[in-house]
Amino acid sequence: MLDEIYSNCESKMQKSIEHMQRDFKTLRTGKVTTSVLDNVKIDYYGTATPLDQVGSVLATDATTIVVNPWEKNLLNDIESAIQAANIGVNPNNDGDQIKLFFPPMTVEQRQESVKQMKGMGEKAKVSIRNDRRDANDKIKKLEKEKEITTDESKAAQDKIQKLTDKFIANTDSILKEKEAEILKV
Repeated sequence: MLDEIYSNCESKMQKSIEHMQRDFKTLRTGKVTTSVLDNVKIDYYGTATPLDQVGSVLATDATTIVVNPWEKNLLNDIESAIQAANIGVNPNNDGDQIKLFFPPMTVEQRQESVKQMKGMGEKAKVSIRNDRRDANDKIKKLEKEKEITTDESKAAQDKIQKLTDKFIANTDSILKEKEAEILKV
């Protein structure tokens, strides 16, 4: 019973960290990646479709992304969607493909990316704390229903707190690494 609560809690906390790391991929660092376009959707026959499902998206070098649509009639829609996404560059449409030239990041842009990254980290920590609260509520319910003793309840809550501390520390170390990566020129 308690083991199930522990494993469920640990699984949820791990998912919070994984979600934070997925969010990091949308941040711009020194080297441009195609994941900055992950949130760009175009209207493809009435359906909001991710960019990588209507054409190839390639990072040709550290500052350039090329979008090559499979249907040439989508060029203008893709161009509009990229402009609307406000990712910091204007698309260059040459009638065949769209090129995005990212200028080197300024110090202010790097600091803004770090600020966004810290916000994502804070969301992950809040999620981890919510997972702790949910697990503790389940433990208290078991104690109230006399399925476990008060001592078992205290020990279980201590174990959940140690788990929480471990995941918060893990989040902090990931944030520190990512900050160093973003600020490195």
